[in-house]
Amino acid sequence: MPCIAVDGRDIHYAEAGDGPPLVLVHGTLLDQRYWAPQMAPFAACYRVFALSMLGCWPTAWDGQDFTIARHTADVAGFIRAIGGKARLLGHSRGGHIAFRVASEHPELVTELVLSEPGGDCDESLGGPPASAGQAAGFNTVAAEIAAGRIDAGLRQFADRVYGAGTWDAWPEDARQHHRENARSMLGQAHENRKPYGLTAAQAIRCRTLLLNGGNTAPSFVANVGALVGAIPDARRVEIPGTTHDLSNEDPAAFNAAVLAFLTIRSPGL
Repeated sequence: MPCIAVDGRDIHYAEAGDGPPLVLVHGTLLDQRYWAPQMAPFAACYRVFALSMLGCWPTAWDGQDFTIARHTADVAGFIRAIGGKARLLGHSRGGHIAFRVASEHPELVTELVLSEPGGDCDESLGGPPASAGQAAGFNTVAAEIAAGRIDAGLRQFADRVYGAGTWDAWPEDARQHHRENARSMLGQAHENRKPYGLTAAQAIRCRTLLLNGGNTAPSFVANVGALVGAIPDARRVEIPGTTHDLSNEDPAAFNAAVLAFLTIRSPGL
């Protein structure tokens, strides 16, 4: 499996296609395999890189730094290593990472796609003061996993994020995918993720697409609504009938929405 070293850390990835680079960043308890339904369609137009954050399959969390700040630096370093500019798509926690890359390193991102970015908004974006938000729920999931009750913790996570009954309804390969990344939650539970703020959103200078599922949790809808109103050049697409797993639940609609947005090329790229 190919990898690129960033700050002495090997970032593993899957690659397909040719053309302008498009980097995909997965969410919590996932890895590069999450993007399987997108690889071939996107590779028809782009050189696609699906990353695995360090601590996720094929590596395992072993106590290393597992924070938004560290993974933002990893993605920024990866983009520099493949040429210094890329289109960037992130889902859930990966959407939060992509948001930070575009905000803190605007020279690296030519177009941005955020699929139900995870986290909380601060008061400047209409969020509650000092919200514990998702972090409190993740701590209880991590406690179950640390105690060896892997499926109990993952069931709690899946049902909270994707909807009640999700874990039991998932096919076995989806459950196994999460089991193989379960230990990453032990690092993520202590990441102290800071909320989205108006200043950071306004620092994003590239064209931005935000997506949400039509049947998803209200917190994700709220994030998308707040960010589309704050990022200077942003638009929104809703994928009907889907939850937080929108890119897998309706890949045809998801892929079409992303490609329709990205087919407007930035000059010289």
